[in-house]
Amino acid sequence: MLSIGEFSKICKVSTKTLRYYDEIGLIHPEDINPENGYRYYSIRQLKEMLLINRLKSYHFSLEEIKTMINVEENQAEEKLIFGLQRKRKEVQAKIHAYEYTLTQLNQDILRADMGKSMMSWLDDIEVELSETQPMNILYIRQMMSSDDYALGYEKYFSRLYERIAVNKLTLLGTPMTIYHSPEYNPAGNDTEFAIPIEETVRETRYLHGSLCAKSVLKGPYAELTSVYAKLREWVDDEGYDLAQSPYEVYVTDHQQAGVPEDIVTEVYFPIKKKER
Repeated sequence: MLSIGEFSKICKVSTKTLRYYDEIGLIHPEDINPENGYRYYSIRQLKEMLLINRLKSYHFSLEEIKTMINVEENQAEEKLIFGLQRKRKEVQAKIHAYEYTLTQLNQDILRADMGKSMMSWLDDIEVELSETQPMNILYIRQMMSSDDYALGYEKYFSRLYERIAVNKLTLLGTPMTIYHSPEYNPAGNDTEFAIPIEETVRETRYLHGSLCAKSVLKGPYAELTSVYAKLREWVDDEGYDLAQSPYEVYVTDHQQAGVPEDIVTEVYFPIKKKER
């Protein structure tokens, strides 16, 4: 058996932390002397503590680690592998995000070295006129707070795809989001999730075709704000007014894209000529 001090020294974990781990049920001493309260750990617990340290280095929370290691022995390996695979995806996503940020920084520095404005990259966003065709859409319309969006997209599109599968409906296009609120409100925005289908059933509606200012974003969704700004500027410069709510069409599924730069999103601003 190892005293708490020796165990602490080997594993590079303070005795205060070991007592805390005991309190939260992460790792308990093998034995506690009832007379003096001294804590002792077994040799086999060294591996357990090293595993905890390893998982902490992967940025798992203590609660996540507890869930992963405090399971039935026949489930332990499966639970651990599942957790590691999920964490790998999170780390890869962060790496891609930093790589994209680094690319943007390098581009901004290059523009500055060439004597260009940092915001000159907006000039690279192309806008074109597009005549869209009418379509029948299966939809869910929902008030969405700023905190809802990340999970909301997956939630509501999944529901729509489930209805399409259950009712054997004919898919005619990729998912789209229509933004109906006249202004952005972090507390709630009128958002419509839709998928074009052939059949007219309950919870479908007709989306009219129209003349649109269109731009295509190839990159992460975080860049959509720039596309919206460019489109709005173009609409005003070309003598148009917005006619209906703007919408996005997700040409590629972000889960299928290898890196964020592979994501393709079309943005449409339905427009009409300004009244003189």
